[in-house]
Amino acid sequence: MPIFEYSALNAKGKSVSDIIDAESVSAARQKLRAASIYPVSIREVHDSQSRQTGFLEKLLPAFGSRVRPGELAIMTRQLATLLQAGFPLVSAIYTLIPQTRSRVLKRMLSQIKDAIEEGSGFAEALSEYPETFSPIYINMVRSGESSGTLELVLNRLADITERQQALSNRVRSAMAYPVLMLIVGILILMFLLTYIVPSITAIFTDMDQSLPAPTRALIAVSEFLKASWWMLLGAMVMLLAGLRHFGRTQQGAYRLDKAVLQIPLAGNLKTKLAVARFSRTLGSLLENGVPLMAALDIVKNIVGNRVIAETVQAAAAEVEKGAGLGKSLESSRFFPHLAVQMIQVGENSGELEAMLAKMADIYENEVESTVSGLTAMLEPAIILVMALVVGFIVLSIILPIFEMNQMIG
Repeated sequence: MPIFEYSALNAKGKSVSDIIDAESVSAARQKLRAASIYPVSIREVHDSQSRQTGFLEKLLPAFGSRVRPGELAIMTRQLATLLQAGFPLVSAIYTLIPQTRSRVLKRMLSQIKDAIEEGSGFAEALSEYPETFSPIYINMVRSGESSGTLELVLNRLADITERQQALSNRVRSAMAYPVLMLIVGILILMFLLTYIVPSITAIFTDMDQSLPAPTRALIAVSEFLKASWWMLLGAMVMLLAGLRHFGRTQQGAYRLDKAVLQIPLAGNLKTKLAVARFSRTLGSLLENGVPLMAALDIVKNIVGNRVIAETVQAAAAEVEKGAGLGKSLESSRFFPHLAVQMIQVGENSGELEAMLAKMADIYENEVESTVSGLTAMLEPAIILVMALVVGFIVLSIILPIFEMNQMIG
């Protein structure tokens, strides 16, 4: 069924804009009038426009063209609630469309509803939007469809999405203050070195006497930044662009991921995040009836690090030969020993899913503790560095003044 975007006036005379599905423009207009909405303009959203939207989503992900994880979690939870209340799938999706705020998600839901009405399965319809619905989401929905427990699977998917989003938000919140302090500190230092220091040190350069080494160093740094700050900024932009281009290649991305794991504190944090994702996702997939080999093939794509993904892939090859999962992961130096032990205990006791859930809780808590520890170290470290730099500037300015006083005395 075609989808139309419209601008209209509601019963109170306020302007509204949204999307609606109907057989034609006239049918859409009648549908809106029946809801006491008076259309001003209506236009059909064509497939070419949807493809353009997909391009814009990839080009400008930060401008709201993507469906955010929080929106996806809310939609999933609402859909599960409607299914548990006895709504048929198509009716449940149709009920959700006007309640969804994201226009991108509304358009997707309308097209998914149409695909289901034409005979496609729910998972098959979701697979048309890989930028929004991950392989985990699609495979769990497929499992729920085949087992007749779609509402339970959707509730579990909402739990997973909400947990991951909450963890990401806590990590970002913890790192926001130190990063802000660092940026403000750099801007203040740049202002001091390019505007304040030159006006003060100009007095010393006019004097016919040798200056102390710290003062000469300060003047040299100040002159370089004042004359060549744009070169420094350009070099940083080029470096970041080069790293980004290098990271887009398969070999470059692998090397960068490996380098991150070898950084003392960041590597430990990245490993814990990857293990938490691995255990949470694998446990949920197994609980919903996905076979272990298929689950491992899905999980390797969401751990967030290619080196650990390669470890999971190698372990999957050993499991396929008949080895246990814990035994297969034991030889990896990137997979924590505690995680391997917990997996082996879960396999031996026949409660692998429950053990994976406990393992996810442990490593998610450790991620929060690690981030809290890092922020607790970063804040005083930034303040100390700032104090040392400002102290050096003050000392470099005061030293010539002391020498002048000694000469006058």
